[in-house]
Amino acid sequence: MAVDWIRADWPAPASVVAGTTLRSRDGKALPVAGTPCWLQQVHGSRVVAASAYDDMPEADASVSGDEGYICVVRTADCLPVLLCSRDGLSFAAAHAGWRGLAAGVLENTVATLGVAGSELLAWLGPAISQPSFEVGGEVRAAFVDHDAQAAMFFEPNARGRWQADLYGLARQRLASVGVNDTYGGGLCTVADEKRFFSYRRDADSGRMLSFIATASP
Repeated sequence: MAVDWIRADWPAPASVVAGTTLRSRDGKALPVAGTPCWLQQVHGSRVVAASAYDDMPEADASVSGDEGYICVVRTADCLPVLLCSRDGLSFAAAHAGWRGLAAGVLENTVATLGVAGSELLAWLGPAISQPSFEVGGEVRAAFVDHDAQAAMFFEPNARGRWQADLYGLARQRLASVGVNDTYGGGLCTVADEKRFFSYRRDADSGRMLSFIATASP
């Protein structure tokens, strides 16, 4: 069946197929051949190698260098981050909500890939945008206590809380491990009801699938 999706807009090698499905009602439909590595996502920082597991591993990212496997994460406001090496031989998908970001899921993903950050490209898929993402002081503290510069990604609002820039926080974490070629980050799952699921907008929503794999020429 055809699956509506947006392709990652980044200068990855032609062999890399990556993007996000748009409100796909088939929870396992992907527009690329291969074996998906489904994860039991727990908003943590564990990373696993993409493989055919008997039971879904508790993890929030997977990495691969095998064209037979698809790295994939489910999101509906949390940030999907796709990574690949410049030569297209190594790739990863990470589920990066604020808890996972604060716990270091992106740093762990880069470390597990075993590729220098300067040799990686990153694409930030659809996620909740700053105007829609109100958080409490404990969320801000989780980032600012780690790096005081993270304060720039939180704007105070009239309710005494904060508007958090998830995209900005992800770029900062990626840059801290040498990944500076980062693309995407201009979409909002809450605002774009036509294309995206959003848990904050509709608590009983489905999930988009963000994926990355390599295809044979």
